[in-house]
Amino acid sequence: MEKEKLERLSKAGWKAAGTEEFLGLSSAEAALVELRLRLSDKLKQRRRTMKLSQTAFAKSIRSSQSRVAKMEASDSTVSIDLLIRSLFGSGITLQELSETISDR
Repeated sequence: MEKEKLERLSKAGWKAAGTEEFLGLSSAEAALVELRLRLSDKLKQRRRTMKLSQTAFAKSIRSSQSRVAKMEASDSTVSIDLLIRSLFGSGITLQELSETISDR
């Protein structure tokens, strides 16, 4: 956020906070959210790189289009395990997965 805007909001009694503070997440919870987002983004990126529709990608990993859509949207009903298994099903290497989840 712009410095001037932050100053105006502060003078008006508002406080700027990060997502973690705003949602009241512990550092462990915030790390899990970040991990889920990174895995979901990587899955979507791989599908697009493979030039597959969600339906075709779902078929290749023996899932459904709606499940792939939920995985790509980081839906809370999708487990981290399923995201990782789907990435491996798409041909990702352990090295690529490691790079995806490591600190940027």
